[in-house]
Amino acid sequence: MSGGAGLPPPSHTGPREWDAEVYHRVSQPQFEWASDVLGRLPLRGDEVVLDAGCGTGRVTALLRERLPRGRVIGVDASDAMVRKAREVLGDRIELLIADLTEMRLSEQVDAVFSNAVFHWIADHDRLFARLGETLRPGGRLVAQCGGEGNVASLAAAARAVAARAAYAKHLAGIERLWNFASPRETEARLERAGFDAVKCWLEPKPVTERPLDYLATVTLGPYLDRLPKAPRESFVEDVATEMGSPLVLDHVRLNISARRSAE
Repeated sequence: MSGGAGLPPPSHTGPREWDAEVYHRVSQPQFEWASDVLGRLPLRGDEVVLDAGCGTGRVTALLRERLPRGRVIGVDASDAMVRKAREVLGDRIELLIADLTEMRLSEQVDAVFSNAVFHWIADHDRLFARLGETLRPGGRLVAQCGGEGNVASLAAAARAVAARAAYAKHLAGIERLWNFASPRETEARLERAGFDAVKCWLEPKPVTERPLDYLATVTLGPYLDRLPKAPRESFVEDVATEMGSPLVLDHVRLNISARRSAE
């Protein structure tokens, strides 16, 4: 399921809507990963930072704490996520609904932070070009997302279950739902987009025995979006059974560190 060079882009082309309430409740792994990634972003405390894909605002709040004299702009393509973020954050942070590949901010920012977002975006060349335009010269990009090999066992189980008679007519042709890129191709894309000091690497982050609503909300959502209401719950249960016990999600995170080249 990698987004390797020479392969077509993932079959989805635009942002999907989320169940923000459930995501806010079950996304503890993403929150913990993001806390580690934030530690790699050097900040004085007076910068303007973009949280690219702010979700429900849990991590955005941590970012805001590191900017006592600065500001955070949170952007997410999901209306439900931004509504939940406004509930969580109040009026402390500017929040915008926008596709990251299309957004136009009124100012350039000093840094871009992102966690668990980029693998949902089909066109990474366009994404990095837009983020480069959003950053001031010398600004930093620090991010983490699903990378090459991410949730490979889940993807195999989902393909096997999707081929069953109960689901096949709804899920025929569904493939490459995620853009799990390699470090090498990501470094090349960032350099083409005008970044330097680029470093990308993979990091295994297995997650064991997650509840079914985690699978349904965080990982299998694109499948469920194409299923009628009745078989959605059974699809998640069948995928979990196909994976066996203990249910281990073999997450592999792609870490990204880069700087926009000075003009």
